[in-house]
Amino acid sequence: MRKLRNLAAILVGAVAVAGSAYWFAVRPWWQDWGTDPMEAARPLPGDDVVPHAPVNDTRAITIEAPPSAVWPWLVQMGYGRGGWYSYDVIDMKGASADRIQPDIPPLAVGDIVPTHPGGGFEVKAVEAGHALVLYIDTALVRTQAEAARATAVEANPANIAAAGALMGATQPTEFAASWAFILEPAGDGRTRLIERFRARFDGGDQPWTKYTLPFMGFGVFVMVRKQMLGIKERVERTPSQPAGTP
Repeated sequence: MRKLRNLAAILVGAVAVAGSAYWFAVRPWWQDWGTDPMEAARPLPGDDVVPHAPVNDTRAITIEAPPSAVWPWLVQMGYGRGGWYSYDVIDMKGASADRIQPDIPPLAVGDIVPTHPGGGFEVKAVEAGHALVLYIDTALVRTQAEAARATAVEANPANIAAAGALMGATQPTEFAASWAFILEPAGDGRTRLIERFRARFDGGDQPWTKYTLPFMGFGVFVMVRKQMLGIKERVERTPSQPAGTP
Protein backbone atom coordinates (compact mmCIF):
# COMPACT_ATOMS: atom_id res chain seq x y z
CA MET A 1 0.00 0.00 0.00
CA ARG A 2 2.84 2.36 0.86
CA LYS A 3 4.45 1.66 -2.52
CA LEU A 4 1.18 2.50 -4.26
CA ARG A 5 0.93 5.78 -2.34
CA ASN A 6 4.52 6.62 -3.23
CA LEU A 7 3.86 5.80 -6.88
CA ALA A 8 0.74 7.96 -6.87
CA ALA A 9 2.70 10.84 -5.32
CA ILE A 10 5.41 10.49 -7.96
CA LEU A 11 2.84 10.51 -10.75
CA VAL A 12 1.07 13.56 -9.33
CA GLY A 13 4.41 15.32 -9.01
CA ALA A 14 5.36 14.44 -12.57
CA VAL A 15 2.05 15.77 -13.89
CA ALA A 16 2.51 18.98 -11.91
CA VAL A 17 6.04 19.46 -13.25
CA ALA A 18 4.91 18.77 -16.82
CA GLY A 19 2.00 21.19 -16.44
CA SER A 20 4.27 23.89 -15.08
CA ALA A 21 6.78 23.36 -17.88
CA TYR A 22 4.02 23.68 -20.46
CA TRP A 23 2.52 26.80 -18.89
CA PHE A 24 5.76 28.69 -18.26
CA ALA A 25 7.96 27.47 -21.14
CA VAL A 26 6.10 25.80 -24.01
CA ARG A 27 2.99 28.00 -24.05
CA PRO A 28 4.85 31.35 -24.21
CA TRP A 29 7.03 29.90 -26.98
CA TRP A 30 4.17 29.17 -29.35
CA GLN A 31 2.17 32.24 -28.38
CA ASP A 32 5.01 34.61 -29.34
CA TRP A 33 6.95 32.46 -31.80
CA GLY A 34 9.61 34.36 -33.71
CA THR A 35 8.96 37.74 -32.09
CA ASP A 36 11.10 40.02 -30.01
CA PRO A 37 9.58 41.44 -26.79
CA MET A 38 8.69 44.77 -28.43
CA GLU A 39 6.83 43.14 -31.33
CA ALA A 40 4.81 40.94 -29.01
CA ALA A 41 3.83 43.79 -26.70
CA ARG A 42 3.21 46.81 -28.93
CA PRO A 43 -0.12 47.73 -30.52
CA LEU A 44 -0.67 46.68 -34.12
CA PRO A 45 -3.34 47.46 -36.72
CA GLY A 46 -6.45 45.42 -36.03
CA ASP A 47 -6.10 45.31 -32.25
CA ASP A 48 -9.27 47.41 -31.92
CA VAL A 49 -11.36 44.93 -33.90
CA VAL A 50 -11.62 42.59 -30.88
CA PRO A 51 -10.89 44.78 -27.83
CA HIS A 52 -10.10 43.30 -24.42
CA ALA A 53 -9.21 39.94 -26.00
CA PRO A 54 -7.92 37.34 -23.50
CA VAL A 55 -6.21 35.53 -26.39
CA ASN A 56 -3.53 37.74 -27.94
CA ASP A 57 -0.93 35.66 -29.81
CA THR A 58 1.76 37.25 -32.00
CA ARG A 59 4.17 35.50 -34.35
CA ALA A 60 6.82 36.92 -36.68
CA ILE A 61 9.33 35.91 -39.32
CA THR A 62 11.94 37.73 -41.42
CA ILE A 63 11.64 37.44 -45.19
CA GLU A 64 14.56 38.26 -47.49
CA ALA A 65 12.50 40.52 -49.75
CA PRO A 66 10.83 43.94 -49.49
CA PRO A 67 7.18 44.31 -48.36
CA SER A 68 6.11 45.01 -51.95
CA ALA A 69 7.17 41.46 -52.85
CA VAL A 70 5.33 39.89 -49.91
CA TRP A 71 2.04 41.78 -50.15
CA PRO A 72 0.70 40.05 -53.32
CA TRP A 73 0.98 36.68 -51.57
CA LEU A 74 -1.17 37.93 -48.69
CA VAL A 75 -3.99 39.42 -50.74
CA GLN A 76 -4.47 36.28 -52.84
CA MET A 77 -4.94 34.05 -49.76
CA GLY A 78 -8.07 32.01 -49.25
CA TYR A 79 -9.82 28.78 -50.14
CA GLY A 80 -10.48 28.76 -53.88
CA ARG A 81 -8.02 31.66 -54.27
CA GLY A 82 -4.29 31.25 -53.67
CA GLY A 83 -4.70 28.97 -50.66
CA TRP A 84 -3.32 29.40 -47.15
CA TYR A 85 0.27 28.17 -47.75
CA SER A 86 -0.08 25.85 -44.76
CA TYR A 87 -1.06 22.16 -44.49
CA ASP A 88 -3.17 21.94 -47.64
CA VAL A 89 -4.53 18.50 -46.75
CA ILE A 90 -6.43 20.21 -43.92
CA ASP A 91 -7.66 23.47 -45.42
CA MET A 92 -7.57 23.10 -49.23
CA LYS A 93 -8.90 20.76 -51.90
CA GLY A 94 -5.68 21.16 -53.88
CA ALA A 95 -2.30 22.76 -53.36
CA SER A 96 -1.72 26.38 -52.40
CA ALA A 97 -0.41 28.60 -55.21
CA ASP A 98 3.31 28.63 -55.92
CA ARG A 99 3.14 31.86 -57.90
CA ILE A 100 1.19 35.12 -57.93
CA GLN A 101 -2.18 34.64 -59.66
CA PRO A 102 -3.04 37.92 -61.46
CA ASP A 103 -6.63 36.80 -62.13
CA ILE A 104 -7.55 36.60 -58.43
CA PRO A 105 -9.74 39.60 -57.50
CA PRO A 106 -8.16 42.15 -55.12
CA LEU A 107 -9.47 42.46 -51.58
CA ALA A 108 -11.50 45.34 -50.17
CA VAL A 109 -13.09 45.98 -46.77
CA GLY A 110 -16.22 43.86 -46.44
CA ASP A 111 -15.02 41.08 -48.73
CA ILE A 112 -14.88 37.49 -47.53
CA VAL A 113 -11.62 35.55 -47.58
CA PRO A 114 -12.97 32.00 -47.84
CA THR A 115 -11.93 29.18 -45.55
CA HIS A 116 -14.35 26.77 -47.26
CA PRO A 117 -16.98 26.93 -50.05
CA GLY A 118 -19.62 28.42 -47.75
CA GLY A 119 -17.82 31.23 -45.94
CA GLY A 120 -14.76 32.54 -44.19
CA PHE A 121 -13.19 35.66 -42.67
CA GLU A 122 -14.49 39.17 -43.33
CA VAL A 123 -11.91 41.78 -44.37
CA LYS A 124 -11.87 44.58 -41.80
CA ALA A 125 -8.86 46.59 -42.99
CA VAL A 126 -6.61 46.75 -46.04
CA GLU A 127 -3.55 49.01 -46.02
CA ALA A 128 -1.75 48.18 -49.24
CA GLY A 129 1.75 46.90 -48.63
CA HIS A 130 1.35 47.08 -44.85
CA ALA A 131 -1.70 45.55 -43.15
CA LEU A 132 -4.48 43.07 -43.83
CA VAL A 133 -6.95 42.47 -40.99
CA LEU A 134 -9.50 39.63 -41.06
CA TYR A 135 -12.41 38.99 -38.68
CA ILE A 136 -14.87 36.25 -37.79
CA ASP A 137 -17.45 35.76 -35.06
CA THR A 138 -20.38 33.54 -34.18
CA ALA A 139 -22.95 35.70 -35.96
CA LEU A 140 -20.94 35.70 -39.19
CA VAL A 141 -20.49 31.90 -39.07
CA ARG A 142 -24.23 31.41 -38.55
CA THR A 143 -25.19 33.82 -41.33
CA GLN A 144 -22.82 32.13 -43.77
CA ALA A 145 -24.07 28.67 -42.81
CA GLU A 146 -27.68 29.72 -43.38
CA ALA A 147 -26.81 31.26 -46.75
CA ALA A 148 -24.92 28.13 -47.76
CA ARG A 149 -27.90 25.95 -46.94
CA ALA A 150 -30.26 28.26 -48.83
CA THR A 151 -28.12 28.23 -51.97
CA ALA A 152 -27.11 24.54 -51.70
CA VAL A 153 -23.42 25.40 -51.80
CA GLU A 154 -21.14 22.50 -52.69
CA ALA A 155 -20.37 20.19 -49.80
CA ASN A 156 -17.10 20.70 -47.96
CA PRO A 157 -14.40 18.17 -48.72
CA ALA A 158 -14.04 15.63 -45.91
CA ASN A 159 -10.81 17.14 -44.62
CA ILE A 160 -12.25 20.66 -44.33
CA ALA A 161 -15.50 19.37 -42.85
CA ALA A 162 -13.55 17.48 -40.20
CA ALA A 163 -11.57 20.60 -39.27
CA GLY A 164 -14.79 22.59 -39.00
CA ALA A 165 -16.40 19.94 -36.83
CA LEU A 166 -13.42 20.06 -34.50
CA MET A 167 -13.75 23.83 -34.11
CA GLY A 168 -17.48 23.59 -33.53
CA ALA A 169 -17.05 20.90 -30.90
CA THR A 170 -14.36 22.69 -28.90
CA GLN A 171 -15.18 26.38 -29.04
CA PRO A 172 -17.54 28.10 -26.58
CA THR A 173 -20.94 29.15 -27.92
CA GLU A 174 -20.08 32.79 -28.69
CA PHE A 175 -16.74 34.04 -29.97
CA ALA A 176 -15.06 36.85 -31.92
CA ALA A 177 -11.58 36.70 -33.45
CA SER A 178 -9.31 38.94 -35.52
CA TRP A 179 -6.31 37.87 -37.59
CA ALA A 180 -3.88 40.58 -38.65
CA PHE A 181 -1.03 40.31 -41.17
CA ILE A 182 1.46 43.15 -40.84
CA LEU A 183 4.42 43.89 -43.12
CA GLU A 184 7.22 46.14 -41.89
CA PRO A 185 10.55 47.01 -43.55
CA ALA A 186 13.46 45.37 -41.73
CA GLY A 187 16.39 47.03 -43.51
CA ASP A 188 18.58 45.72 -46.32
CA GLY A 189 15.50 45.02 -48.43
CA ARG A 190 14.01 42.60 -45.91
CA THR A 191 10.53 42.38 -44.36
CA ARG A 192 9.16 41.42 -40.99
CA LEU A 193 5.91 39.52 -41.44
CA ILE A 194 3.98 39.78 -38.17
CA GLU A 195 0.76 37.88 -37.58
CA ARG A 196 -1.46 38.58 -34.59
CA PHE A 197 -4.44 36.45 -33.60
CA ARG A 198 -6.82 37.92 -31.02
CA ALA A 199 -9.92 36.18 -29.70
CA ARG A 200 -12.63 36.62 -27.12
CA PHE A 201 -14.86 33.76 -25.98
CA ASP A 202 -18.10 34.42 -24.13
CA GLY A 203 -18.41 31.53 -21.72
CA GLY A 204 -14.66 31.04 -21.83
CA ASP A 205 -14.61 30.54 -18.07
CA GLN A 206 -16.48 27.24 -18.32
CA PRO A 207 -14.59 24.24 -16.86
CA TRP A 208 -13.98 22.52 -20.19
CA THR A 209 -12.38 25.60 -21.75
CA LYS A 210 -9.33 25.21 -19.50
CA TYR A 211 -8.48 22.23 -21.70
CA THR A 212 -10.08 22.99 -25.08
CA LEU A 213 -8.83 26.55 -25.55
CA PRO A 214 -5.10 25.70 -25.13
CA PHE A 215 -5.65 22.78 -27.50
CA MET A 216 -7.25 25.09 -30.07
CA GLY A 217 -4.53 27.71 -29.54
CA PHE A 218 -1.76 25.23 -30.20
CA GLY A 219 -3.58 24.01 -33.32
CA VAL A 220 -3.76 27.59 -34.61
CA PHE A 221 -0.02 27.99 -33.96
CA VAL A 222 0.86 24.82 -35.89
CA MET A 223 -1.09 26.03 -38.93
CA VAL A 224 0.17 29.63 -38.73
CA ARG A 225 3.83 28.62 -38.33
CA LYS A 226 3.58 26.43 -41.43
CA GLN A 227 1.84 29.27 -43.25
CA MET A 228 4.50 31.85 -42.39
CA LEU A 229 7.27 29.49 -43.45
CA GLY A 230 5.33 28.77 -46.64
CA ILE A 231 5.03 32.47 -47.46
CA LYS A 232 8.70 33.05 -46.75
CA GLU A 233 9.76 30.14 -48.97
CA ARG A 234 7.54 31.26 -51.86
CA VAL A 235 8.58 34.91 -51.71
CA GLU A 236 12.29 34.18 -51.46
CA ARG A 237 12.36 31.84 -54.44
CA THR A 238 10.41 34.28 -56.65
CA PRO A 239 12.44 36.97 -58.45
CA SER A 240 11.61 40.46 -57.20
CA GLN A 241 9.56 42.61 -59.57
CA PRO A 242 8.99 46.37 -59.65
CA ALA A 243 6.01 47.60 -57.66
CA GLY A 244 2.79 47.26 -59.64
CA THR A 245 4.07 44.43 -61.86
CA PRO A 246 1.70 41.39 -61.95
